[in-house]
Amino acid sequence: MKKRYTIVFLLTVFAACKKDSNHTISTDPKEGLIKISEGYALGAATKVELWSQTTITTGHNKLFLALYDSLSNQSITKAGIQVLPVMDMDMNGMQMSHAAPCFQPESNQAENTLFPCAAVFTMPGAAAGQNKWSFKVTVKKEGQNNSAIALLPLEVKASLPARVKMISTADGAKLVVSCFLPANPKIGINEMELTIHRQQDKMTFLPVDDYVVSMTPEMPAMGHGSPNNINPVITKNGRYKGKVNFTMTGEWRINLGLSKAGQNLNTFFDLTF
Repeated sequence: MKKRYTIVFLLTVFAACKKDSNHTISTDPKEGLIKISEGYALGAATKVELWSQTTITTGHNKLFLALYDSLSNQSITKAGIQVLPVMDMDMNGMQMSHAAPCFQPESNQAENTLFPCAAVFTMPGAAAGQNKWSFKVTVKKEGQNNSAIALLPLEVKASLPARVKMISTADGAKLVVSCFLPANPKIGINEMELTIHRQQDKMTFLPVDDYVVSMTPEMPAMGHGSPNNINPVITKNGRYKGKVNFTMTGEWRINLGLSKAGQNLNTFFDLTF
């Protein structure tokens, strides 16, 4: 009888192991992402998909591009890529366009089949109509001499509260300053990041790396701030990283001072959690 029980036990264990071996863990790099748009770079025979961690809003957005051969549908993991967010506007019958700050893919080689990039959208807009956004993706596949362009329509909603500000400098130039915090702020120390770009013309925004940034968080309704904050400092390519301390939940205002060559600029971002 004991031998019979042993055989039954072993068969049960074998069946459970076989069942577990048939259960595969998803390795799809797009799992958890949202597909925003897609289009074709016809001259490169490439399908281009745009993905994001969240819906697109004004301010900084981390984005991901997935490329596929439009004939075989095989993933393309090596290509030269340039991106540019473009808004086309109809101003009382007069057509005009402008771009927004963006961050290019840092490598021609995909990371797990995706090409990370980013954009700082300066205003809301639809995917069609009078004020419409598109994501211009220039693709040059490995081994090809010519590049091709895919225009991906997308909708950009307004971030509430605002996550991007445009401020004027003493020489009349405009700075685009974006602020982003963790998706779930907490009481205590939080990572904080800013991006600063200078508008050269309607289609060109250059990262600015030489500002000294001071940060003073406060709770206007409570009349106090917080200690142990670390001012954002430049890392690279217009990105500044620091740490902000929230001592309690509620309405916070993060005051920022931007200093360079004796000139001081001020702006702020609000946050409630």
